[in-house]
Amino acid sequence: MRIIGIDPGSLRTGYGIIDSDTSGQLRHVAHGCLNVSGQPFLERIGAIHRGLRHVIGDTRPDVAAVEQVFMARNADSALKLGQARGAALVALLEAGLPVHEYTALQVKKATVGGGHAAKEQVQSMVRWLLKLSAIPQADAADALACAICHAHHAGTQQRWQWADSR
Repeated sequence: MRIIGIDPGSLRTGYGIIDSDTSGQLRHVAHGCLNVSGQPFLERIGAIHRGLRHVIGDTRPDVAAVEQVFMARNADSALKLGQARGAALVALLEAGLPVHEYTALQVKKATVGGGHAAKEQVQSMVRWLLKLSAIPQADAADALACAICHAHHAGTQQRWQWADSR
């Protein structure tokens, strides 16, 4: 199963693509960050949508995992973040991908083992789990962690279904 993880942001949207096999082995495919800062807001929203459509087209994921928005400094920031997240969701849904949402707590717990891990811990664990040669940029690491979280959850779901069928 190929999973695209998304860490939405109105200035930087991280993405990470991994493959997960039936035994739970993870393999890094790609990661990056759509840095749209410096553009007018509406152009940033369009750039996020177009950028993710391009990534989806190049990597052909089977499923998407998106980090839920959990806080913002003020109402204006929350609205902008929500709109950026919406642009990402539309790109995923247009591609026909099933979308699964996870809180930051779930992502950190599935990746690091603790729900209150620091960004640096997430980055280091993502590097270790995916055997990367370097620590990924923070937004890309969060997106990869979101994909890892879904791989773990999907694997558990498959095992439950298998057990129920016996």
